[in-house]
Amino acid sequence: MIPALDEERAIRGVVEDALRHCGRVIVVDDGSRDRTSAVIADLPVERIRHDSPLGKAKALQDGFRRAVELGADGVLTMDGDGQHAAADLPRLLAAAKQYPDSIVIGARLRSKDAQPGKNRFGNQQADFWVSWACGQRVVDSQSGQRFYPRAVVELALALPHGGFVFESEILIEAARHGIRAVSVPIESRYEEDRRASHFRPLRDVSRITRMIAWRLLCGGFMPRNYWRARTVPPIIVESV
Repeated sequence: MIPALDEERAIRGVVEDALRHCGRVIVVDDGSRDRTSAVIADLPVERIRHDSPLGKAKALQDGFRRAVELGADGVLTMDGDGQHAAADLPRLLAAAKQYPDSIVIGARLRSKDAQPGKNRFGNQQADFWVSWACGQRVVDSQSGQRFYPRAVVELALALPHGGFVFESEILIEAARHGIRAVSVPIESRYEEDRRASHFRPLRDVSRITRMIAWRLLCGGFMPRNYWRARTVPPIIVESV
């Protein structure tokens, strides 16, 4: 499933790439003001379009809901801007078989220097807080390339927050239900002529931190979670 907003330049290549590895692809156009939907109109994908931008959370939830209607046992996601390679999707599925009922994150650990500095710093800050709330060290909590098992998809449909907070809250809510996250290293791909990222490190990390701070406050600051997140190594699946 691919959420997209103003991705006219990249979306066709992303979708064609995904179709090489997935039998069914859902694209959710979150009210794009460009030709995002038009440039993939002839491709054999399921399309959902919002009349106006409703945010990435709503795009993901609408895609999840459609996947559930289609009887999916799990959902692979990737962003529409071309930073993820669909060739990595089989590796995420292999890790999901190795760690059943886990969320699998495509962690941008390879060629990390290609990632813009402000994004890298924002991701590191988010990882710290998300890991604390999850009670395990989560690597690249802001990556949009993931595999979600059906149980997590159903949890995600009930979450209230929007924007980039949503993807962090999925990880935390899943952890609260005993569902862990594992990571598969992928390349950091940032083309020189890419559009500006929708992720705003200061704004979005601040929102993520507020959401997590509230959860920590309600949970008595979860000292055991903090200890596990700081002392137990993350689960990184290399050989898939």
